[in-house]
Amino acid sequence: MRVGLDGYPLAAPPTGVGHYTLELAQALALLAPDDSFELISPFPFEPSIQKKLDEASPANLAAVNPRGATINRRWWAAGLPLYLWRNPFDVFHGTNYDVPLWNRKQTVVTIHDLSILLHPQNHQRHLVRRARRRLPLMARAATMVITPSESVKREVCEHLNINADKIVVTPEAPRRSFRPVPIEETVAVRARLGVEADFILFVGTIEPRKNLLTLMLAFDDVLRHSAIRPQLVIAGGEGWLMDEFFSFVEKSGAGERVRFTGYLTDEDLRALYSSCRICIYPSLYEGFGLPPLEAMACGAPVITSNIPAIVETVGVAACLVDPLDVSSLAKTLVELWNDDARRGELSEMGQRRAATFSWERTARLTYQVYQEVLLRRKKS
Repeated sequence: MRVGLDGYPLAAPPTGVGHYTLELAQALALLAPDDSFELISPFPFEPSIQKKLDEASPANLAAVNPRGATINRRWWAAGLPLYLWRNPFDVFHGTNYDVPLWNRKQTVVTIHDLSILLHPQNHQRHLVRRARRRLPLMARAATMVITPSESVKREVCEHLNINADKIVVTPEAPRRSFRPVPIEETVAVRARLGVEADFILFVGTIEPRKNLLTLMLAFDDVLRHSAIRPQLVIAGGEGWLMDEFFSFVEKSGAGERVRFTGYLTDEDLRALYSSCRICIYPSLYEGFGLPPLEAMACGAPVITSNIPAIVETVGVAACLVDPLDVSSLAKTLVELWNDDARRGELSEMGQRRAATFSWERTARLTYQVYQEVLLRRKKS
């Protein structure tokens, strides 16, 4: 089998979809050494990604950048379909919501979540308009659809009117680099980043659905009404529509106890996950909930939202809270901060829970989808 995968998410420093694309491609190549896999992007891969591909990828995984200004400007409408027409792929996998609409290849599309449709106020307007036009088309055009959770599968059925037998759930997993490291091995990283010994950690892009304003309100409440003085570390690149959040941080006295690190490497994140007193993730909506699972893999006690996809991911191995309840979030933070036994219990439970997910399993389930796609082609 020859499989093409959308490599476009790897042309920038990777976040959720980029990590999914790279981890899945590498795991697929290891799973099926007699098949060939190709990551296809109109732009060069981000340097750290290219280095990983050069140094650690199996021989049956290739990364290509078809050239040409016309191709780059009209990649989905012309460039990619032309490349697929010229190259005999058995399956093309759109790892980031998109597949080419005109080609004779069998296609799979991953729909990670429907945030842009269900919570449009949290996204830029031009992207919402594009998603409303394209997402239903992509879901119908693909031979099969992959979602990371049963929660998103139900949403795709309901809101995109797709039959359930066309959708397969393939859960994601923490990256292999996320594992506990001894506290002494985190000292240098924390010193470089300006992170104190005792801190609360949030990891994720700074965007509206991550609910950081509520987190800041709860953190301000903690500082005002409790005896603890933790540092809040926010690790992630700046996204969009966050003026109100940054204004609050600037005007609030709690802002003095907040440290923004910006986008971090996996090695730096592993050090912070392994040394934080609490990892908190109060997101309003998720398709899976990978940051809490990565934190658990490193032994961090986690507080996170009681929303469907995250509950499906973390089970009972985290403290679950209503993400819109400021007082409940503040109360849970203080209680867990002061309860050594409970943090230890959550650390152990979280590591066991995280260990039940693996990219090998994700690849195996995805490969079964490819096989089903080929079987459906033969029957049609």
